[in-house]
Amino acid sequence: MDQIALGEVTVTRVEETHGPIMPTDQFFPDVPEEAWQEHREWLVPDHLGADDTMVHVAMQSWVLRSGGRTIVVDTGVGNGKARPAVAAWDHLDLDYLGALARAGVRPEDVDLVVNTHLHVDHVGWNTRWDGENWVPTFPNATYLMPEADFEFWNPANNSGIAGGVNENVFEDSVAPVHAAGQVQLWEAGHVIDGNLRLEAAPGHTPGSSVVKLESGGDRALFAGDLMHTPLQVTHAEHNSCFCEDPAQARATRRRLLGWAADSAALVLPAHFSGHSALEVEHRGSGFGIKNWAPFPRY
Repeated sequence: MDQIALGEVTVTRVEETHGPIMPTDQFFPDVPEEAWQEHREWLVPDHLGADDTMVHVAMQSWVLRSGGRTIVVDTGVGNGKARPAVAAWDHLDLDYLGALARAGVRPEDVDLVVNTHLHVDHVGWNTRWDGENWVPTFPNATYLMPEADFEFWNPANNSGIAGGVNENVFEDSVAPVHAAGQVQLWEAGHVIDGNLRLEAAPGHTPGSSVVKLESGGDRALFAGDLMHTPLQVTHAEHNSCFCEDPAQARATRRRLLGWAADSAALVLPAHFSGHSALEVEHRGSGFGIKNWAPFPRY
């Protein structure tokens, strides 16, 4: 089952795709090759290629049912979108909506969409092409977006977007939802309901955020891009090449991993393949992997 219960919240994993994405030295330029080799036994095959140095990740959403509402956390890459900087994501044709349907979710059922940040691979299914325009995929949902990212990734404010991985993203996956009146911007923090709250987690992007779950005796951290590989648990000092503020990203990662370890919280990053989620623990001055979640491995 791709579903677990945490307190009063039901959590369902909905995958868009998974597989190799980038070589280790490009994705994590500061991580020494020895670190990948040291942990190769548990990185392969879910997080690292068996016969090469390709990092494996998943594109996926977390669907939360809490307080009578259906909430989608992050929306993948999306279909039919022009992504000139990433050939593998250009004009995709994937069965994400079918995967949602198999999880018992129709687009019109969704009450809330949480974009933990506004990178290309977290907002793609915010919209769909209706034959003439990009329109909100989830017509009845409020889309929660961090204000800092809304401003940063708007090409009117940032000429550096052209030619990069987020080219066209604001125009086709953010602005149409805003124009439809479905966006709620927030900063610092936002209470979703009695079980869930958004917390700023800057560094990867200016507005990066996480969702904290506290329900009954259970705790969880929907971690967005706090990490892209479980190697960043044992080597929390290392960032991906996509972190806008490396020093802040490292500090945020250590702070939130510390909270997860202290709280016995399940950590659910946006991009972990395999079992997708894990518990962490303190190990000396760093962290280690305690257990993996019971989600099946793909």
